[in-house]
Amino acid sequence: MTVPCPLPTRRAVLALPAALVLAAGPARAATAPAAFIRATGEALVKVLNGPDPEAEKSAALQRIIDARVDVAGIARFCLGRFWRVATPAERTEYEKLFRRVLVLNVTAKVGAYKGVAFAIGRAVPRAEGTMVATTVTRPGQAPAEVDWLVKPVDGRDRIIDVVAEGTSLRVTQRSDYASYISRHGGDVGALIAALRHQVGRTG
Repeated sequence: MTVPCPLPTRRAVLALPAALVLAAGPARAATAPAAFIRATGEALVKVLNGPDPEAEKSAALQRIIDARVDVAGIARFCLGRFWRVATPAERTEYEKLFRRVLVLNVTAKVGAYKGVAFAIGRAVPRAEGTMVATTVTRPGQAPAEVDWLVKPVDGRDRIIDVVAEGTSLRVTQRSDYASYISRHGGDVGALIAALRHQVGRTG
């Protein structure tokens, strides 16, 4: 069984879980969303390069995700039209599982991103928020263009999407979920079961 995974990589550094784990570089844009992305990077690199054991680093990364990423909003977006047909119980379990798999994907990579850096570029207003451009570099690999979509959620800036080399990760995830559910007769429960399996394998 192919288990759909929240925001699957494109396909390693270009996934949201992977792209979140970056070291901050100097900011070249003065807008608040750009400053928010820079501060997010600084918080992440402090955790990744710190002396704490991996379990403590994983817990710290989870706190950063909860504080800076609109996980619930992304989860609902990714479920797309099937959100309307899901029962209240299915919605609740799906959101919990989505967050758990996302966190597992990020914290599983704690030791994999030392030496990664990004430089902040332009911040461009969009219909849904502000897109902050960054250039991500990793030792021994070509630079990658990664854009972060930021918007206020409940009065505070949150990351709502990552566009890696021109590909929106939440749009890709929504398409993957729609295909998976459709292959299972439109049953949202099939996706929930797959995510539950993913948590069981990696949790």
